[in-house]
Amino acid sequence: MPAQNSYKTPPATPLLRSFSEVIMSPQLLATALAPLLGLFIISISSALMSSLTTLRLDTLGFSASMIGIVSSAYFVGLTLGSIFNERLIVRIGHIRAYSCFAAVIAVTIALQGLSHDPWVWSGLRLIGGWALVGVYLVVESWLLLVAEPKIRGRLLAVYMIALYGAGLIGQMSLGPVMGAGESVPFTIAAMLASLSLVPIAMIPRVTPLVERAEPLPAGQLIRITPTGVMGCFGSGVIIAAVYTLLPLYLQKVGLSVTEVGHTMAAVIFGAMVLQYPVGRWSDRKDRQTVLIVLAAACLVLSAITLLLPPSGWPMLVVMFLLGGGVFAVYPVAVSHAADSAPSGALVRMIQGLLLINSLGSAVSPLAISPLMEWSGPSGLFWAFAVLNLALVMFFVWRRRAHPVTVAAAPFAAATQYSATGVELRMTQDLTEAVEAHEAAEQAAPAQ
Repeated sequence: MPAQNSYKTPPATPLLRSFSEVIMSPQLLATALAPLLGLFIISISSALMSSLTTLRLDTLGFSASMIGIVSSAYFVGLTLGSIFNERLIVRIGHIRAYSCFAAVIAVTIALQGLSHDPWVWSGLRLIGGWALVGVYLVVESWLLLVAEPKIRGRLLAVYMIALYGAGLIGQMSLGPVMGAGESVPFTIAAMLASLSLVPIAMIPRVTPLVERAEPLPAGQLIRITPTGVMGCFGSGVIIAAVYTLLPLYLQKVGLSVTEVGHTMAAVIFGAMVLQYPVGRWSDRKDRQTVLIVLAAACLVLSAITLLLPPSGWPMLVVMFLLGGGVFAVYPVAVSHAADSAPSGALVRMIQGLLLINSLGSAVSPLAISPLMEWSGPSGLFWAFAVLNLALVMFFVWRRRAHPVTVAAAPFAAATQYSATGVELRMTQDLTEAVEAHEAAEQAAPAQ
């Protein structure tokens, strides 16, 4: 029999407890407050723009396929930025790099407000995506530099609060902001991007970026963790569609802009609240089984959405649950991959999975928007249903072929990071768990 893993999974740290621990630590608060506050402000702008771009293009009469092209350009920019932006930060430093990225974001948003050409918007969204991932690189590497492994879990939780909290505010403000006038939303979003510079510019210079390893190639990842690769790719496809095409669906079925914002906020709130319960469950259960249940639940919820009236509390509840399920697939898939990763290759593996996730996000709007144009708005949830059915079938096949009964490493709730921010996952608990699991596997007698 294989040696049993000596690591005992600790309970997941709740978001609010981690937040209070950071607030009550003056030293940690002083070093992390500025980048987190800057991230929070600019993420409100980003959340506002993600839905605003889709809704405004639809109002102007452009097709779903054209909206998909503009949306895909943004995710292509995110992917390119995650590969190339690190060099710029190393060359000019954190504060100046952040200033450049935020200024570029503000300018691209302002220019969107001056043009109605979707091809111009595609170029602007690509540049904006490139700059936004630069902001993530600066903030995440900044937190990595100030965080010892024993406190990374707390900083990671507060980082996620900043991202999801900003997403909630951005979506909830969609109705009032768009109702204020045609150019007002772009002006406010650009102002927020500019305002995020203030906390960053008022603190001392920060040390250079920590060097990182190159991500593992896709072929090697597929050999090591096919379930992790498929989970991360599928998650990227669905999450990108949620951000860019779900607002289009909601507007097409007759919801007001305010109702669209509230429904999108329910999705983001579900993603924020349900990751930790799912994570605690995955620490005690075979993660492949958890992935099967998540994908099956998302399949059922997608089908239910097609039967419900588009507005009202039932729809909001379904969107809350769907958001929780869709956004939990990525961190559970990454945690599953970490269960079998050699400790020395763990960061490279997660960075490679992030790149797979980004590629899924880039192709998603291009692949799904033509279906919406051909079959109507409901094509979005038919696509969700088909994708989740494919994930269920793949996960079941892998579960039967290669069952994994013990979670080797503690779950870490996660959003999509930049490649540098992946290292924030390397908490003391996670590192010790992977090392203990690796030692146990090496000590196990040959079968």
